Amino acid sequence: MNILDWKTKQNNVEVPFCPARVVLQDFTGIPAMVDFAAMREAVRSAGGDPVKVNPACPTDLTVDHSLQIDFSKCAIQNAPNPGGGDSQKPMAKLSPLKAQPRKLPCRGQTGCKGPCSAGDSGRHSGQFSAQIENTPILCPFHLQPVPEPETVLKNQEMEFGRNRERLQFFKWSSKVFKNISVIPPETGMAHQVNLEYLSRVVFEVKDFLYPDSVVGTDSHTTMVNGLGILGWGVGGIETEAVMLGMPVTLTLPEVVGCELTGTASPLATSIDIVVSITKHLKQADVAGKFVEFFGSGVSQLSVADRTTIANMCPEYGAILSFFPVDNVTLKHLKHTGFDKAKLEVMEAYLKAVKLFRNDESSSREPEYSQVVQISLSSIIPYVSGPKRSQDRVAVNNMKSDFQACLNEKSGVKGFQIAAEKQNDIVPVQYEGNEYKLSHGCIVIAAVISCTNNCNPSVILAAGLLAKKAVEAGLAVKPYIRTSLSPGSGMVTHYLSSSGVLPYLSKLGFEVVGYGCSTCVGNTAPLPEAIRNAIKQGDIIACGVLSGTKNFEGRLCDCVRANYLASPPLVVAYAIAGTVRIDFETEPLGTGFNGKSIYLRDIWPTRRELHTVEEECVISSMFKELKEKMEKGNKRWNLLEAPESTLFPWDLKSTYIRCPSFFDKLAKEPVSPQPIENAHVLLYLGDSVTTDHISPAGSIARSSAAAKYLTNKGLTPREFNSYGARRGNDAVMTRGTFANIKLLNKFIGKPAPKTIHFPSGQTLDVFEAAELYQREGTPVIILAGKKYGLGSSRDWAAKGPFLLGVKAVLAESYEKVHRSQLIGIGIAPLQFLPGENPSTLGLTGREQFSILFPPELSPGMTLDIKTSTGKVFSVIALFENDMEITLYKYGGSLNFVARRFL
Repeated sequence: MNILDWKTKQNNVEVPFCPARVVLQDFTGIPAMVDFAAMREAVRSAGGDPVKVNPACPTDLTVDHSLQIDFSKCAIQNAPNPGGGDSQKPMAKLSPLKAQPRKLPCRGQTGCKGPCSAGDSGRHSGQFSAQIENTPILCPFHLQPVPEPETVLKNQEMEFGRNRERLQFFKWSSKVFKNISVIPPETGMAHQVNLEYLSRVVFEVKDFLYPDSVVGTDSHTTMVNGLGILGWGVGGIETEAVMLGMPVTLTLPEVVGCELTGTASPLATSIDIVVSITKHLKQADVAGKFVEFFGSGVSQLSVADRTTIANMCPEYGAILSFFPVDNVTLKHLKHTGFDKAKLEVMEAYLKAVKLFRNDESSSREPEYSQVVQISLSSIIPYVSGPKRSQDRVAVNNMKSDFQACLNEKSGVKGFQIAAEKQNDIVPVQYEGNEYKLSHGCIVIAAVISCTNNCNPSVILAAGLLAKKAVEAGLAVKPYIRTSLSPGSGMVTHYLSSSGVLPYLSKLGFEVVGYGCSTCVGNTAPLPEAIRNAIKQGDIIACGVLSGTKNFEGRLCDCVRANYLASPPLVVAYAIAGTVRIDFETEPLGTGFNGKSIYLRDIWPTRRELHTVEEECVISSMFKELKEKMEKGNKRWNLLEAPESTLFPWDLKSTYIRCPSFFDKLAKEPVSPQPIENAHVLLYLGDSVTTDHISPAGSIARSSAAAKYLTNKGLTPREFNSYGARRGNDAVMTRGTFANIKLLNKFIGKPAPKTIHFPSGQTLDVFEAAELYQREGTPVIILAGKKYGLGSSRDWAAKGPFLLGVKAVLAESYEKVHRSQLIGIGIAPLQFLPGENPSTLGLTGREQFSILFPPELSPGMTLDIKTSTGKVFSVIALFENDMEITLYKYGGSLNFVARRFL
């Protein structure tokens, strides 16, 4: 009824939602599965049947967070930073064991530039390197497959060796628990596997159909909204509750309709459209709301565009961004291998339940809380330059803007060229022909497919444009330094499979290697004649590239104007030979039979791009992933794991330990117990993040966790990270509040320290908490505004619980973290409006007593009495009866576990 009456109930009532499935990545999956294993132990100890403890909701766990770069090498000379990024930043720890790349014999190709080397496939190859890791890397000079790089093999061997205990535990979980599927390492990233393999769109169980929906612990879960699947990210404790059959409880949100109208400029790329829509939504204030796209413009977006926009939810603050299934979606699913009969059933079902979006404009649009209108016609392509990436120039204004730069004083944009010299022409002889250089002439053109241009549509657009240009008889002047530097062999693969690579080569855009070159100034020197002519005439020569860096002189010391552009525009400007061109009114050049060829004549349409992308890129990627999923992983297949109902805990293990969350498992709830004479463990300020509370990175050598691991016989090299050791509560408890940036007001400077007041000692937070627990003294935390900001992290609640924290008293909370505190059994208390420790005269050195009434109610006021005699009131932040019930049972895990008794 609340949902049916959504207009008056939105933002005022909470509704339960039971998703069809759950997705986990291994950093959050390991504690979840350890909790399930511990629950089986607790149920058996309480006289129940442990076999009954299984996820009630289908769950897929992808092991994708365990790979570390232990080995790296560069196979291409003069490319010290394979795959993109700032060359001044260290990429990876170099191993003293330098594996030599295997050499392939030259196959007799003309113009051979060196032996084929198995090289690093690159770090910035975007989503596609994760999708087809086993796609043969091609020799950058011969375009022939080369063996899998030894660095990849060595890193994978290290991954399995370092994480063997965790992987064995995952494999045991996949064998003994029902409704759990583990996707092994080397398959792909969690959000990509979810999008490409796990998504059903419509579930069919025993002839019963229902929509696919998902919650996950990965922030990229919203990507599936682009496929018409409702899904978003939640916290680890909430996820475990969902796995056990409990619903997600959320405040009935506002639903913002985003109407896309008009037609995008033919020159606008997918990147232009995605960035523009993201910017509009950010300005529209859609934080905490659902967004649904509708309107005639939606059909112009490919599924890749839609999933990218949905993936940007954290950027503009929406819970999710939903694209209903339409004909574009069905066409995409057909190319990804969906069975034809299943697609027919899916289409019929979605139309019957009014979940299918018709391409034709409907006289009756859906009703929304508010509507945001975005005209695709307003989205125009830009380039950036001539000296700074933040100086954007509309392509249709490029000619006039460059003219203005010639006139302006020398500075961030200007070159201060005298009016009488602005039309100077310098003749130059090159390779037996005479050419004329003038201000704005292009001498460097580089297509780079890393970072912001890794989307296949933009690099394919460059290839299709090159194909049409060559077929029309256009060419690039030979003195222009052209190059094609893919982010990985995957880019070369889909350029080759789509048939456009030879046309790029014909225009001079040959694959030069897999690494940062032009962006970091590693361009080959310009021909001496060209350099001399530029200097002689004081010519403002230009470079165009699809990279991220365009500082003056960065590409070459004699190239003073540099523009960042999309890959197809780089090719277009290279053909034109100058930036002083109006693409609307001036031709790129003369083709066969003396015909003038304009950019509009050879620019690929979005329909052409979508067709090539779906048929040549998407289909091959999905076929490869499906084969990998079906064949499995050789190392994973050979990995031994127990098959016992209960996990055989190894007391010596430093990765997997049975936690104590279920030690007090009770069949019936108990009244909340009073918190008497509690000391303050930490006195914190505003904006304490979940990373302050439970860091996920490396383990500092001086930390309590490091001491524990050292006592277990490990060296610092073997510590791994907090994220990798989330299955060991002893490590994670010691890592709680171990962030070196933690500012505890008791200490007065950033440090993971606190004061144990009975003794007056300054200790690590864990050591102080351990002393309090030995003494039987409860502890609480004092905090300011927005306690628990940042990414949802289950150990940010579990850790304090195991430290003995009974309550947190803060001015305000991040919503998800507040619910996670309740989910583990910690009371979230809030100061009354306008009050805080300072206004109440609290120092944090007092002891606090909190009495809970037998019957709690949502939002009720409680009294706190201090050892100094002060009494003040706080709000118990329980928002509904369900949260109170969970708190009485000691958290959601204990609440659900009692069902198995």
